[in-house]
Amino acid sequence: MLAPQVAPMLLTRNLLYTGITRAKKLLIVIGSERVVSYMIQNVDSKKRNTGLEFKMKHLGQS
Repeated sequence: MLAPQVAPMLLTRNLLYTGITRAKKLLIVIGSERVVSYMIQNVDSKKRNTGLEFKMKHLGQS
């Protein structure tokens, strides 16, 4: 799993948890200890406005 130094809003505990729980046999985290520590402490989860709901509702209505 990559844990790069990116925008803080992307470094969330939820993302780290997802990466860890999807590993089947082995997990290797590539990144600095500081970034992983930040992810563990960052419980802030923002609502993401992806537009997915709108796209799904209007799928095939061209």
